[in-house]
Amino acid sequence: MEQAVIAQSAELARLEAALGHIFARPELLLHALTHRSQAYELSMESTGKPDDVGLAGGLTERGDNERLEFLGDAVLGVVVAEALYQAHPDWQEGELTRIRAQLVSRRHMAEVALAIGLGEHLRLGKGEERSGGRKKVAILANAMEAVIAAMYLDAGQDAKRDGALEPVRRFARMHILGPAADDLARELLSGAALGDHKSALQEHLQATRAGVPVYLVESESGPDHRKRFQVEVRLRTADGQMGDSLASGIGTTKKKAEQEAARRALALLVMQEPAQV
Repeated sequence: MEQAVIAQSAELARLEAALGHIFARPELLLHALTHRSQAYELSMESTGKPDDVGLAGGLTERGDNERLEFLGDAVLGVVVAEALYQAHPDWQEGELTRIRAQLVSRRHMAEVALAIGLGEHLRLGKGEERSGGRKKVAILANAMEAVIAAMYLDAGQDAKRDGALEPVRRFARMHILGPAADDLARELLSGAALGDHKSALQEHLQATRAGVPVYLVESESGPDHRKRFQVEVRLRTADGQMGDSLASGIGTTKKKAEQEAARRALALLVMQEPAQV
């Protein structure tokens, strides 16, 4: 048992080095690494039924990392938005929104998790382990967000530190922003990625698990050499239900109308988001 504890401490120390943050409460990091598949198996083994798991230090939380993932998503959004706002005073809201959506996307967060070797530290159930859960994009991205929340909470416990967001800021500068943000900025300045609002909207909806965008032509007018298309974008949820129109756009081609509809929809969704921590 003692050897197992020592081995676990060494593993956590390696991850802490990659994160650039030593945890005052390592139980927070363990919690962030615990996928619901293992939490379920552990609770069934101990009580015979799914249940919440008590954590050391007076914490009582669900045994998995899903609540931490929720908080980490909000913290990440604030830190990335702050960094982009400060680094690019010449960018408008739409440009900032697009780049932020790509930087906090599930795909990018999974890439960050892979880069720091997060997958090998995950606590997975046997079924998830057999199915290759350590390399699954969704599991990696969600765990990365949970770890960010754990850093934020851990730093917030010590008033002597530079603020609860500081460890997350350092990590974001090194792993989330860095070359990725620079590459996106170059694309934006060159015009290669400018106006790709459909991709930005899809990334945003994936990140919030709201559903997928569906584009429908509302109307078509004008002669062949001067067509005008009006397209609406609707949200289709995971159960296949079609929601109300998110926004409409007009353009001289269907593609341009779709881009305009996506731009308007993304702007509205961002405005409607609750204030983040």
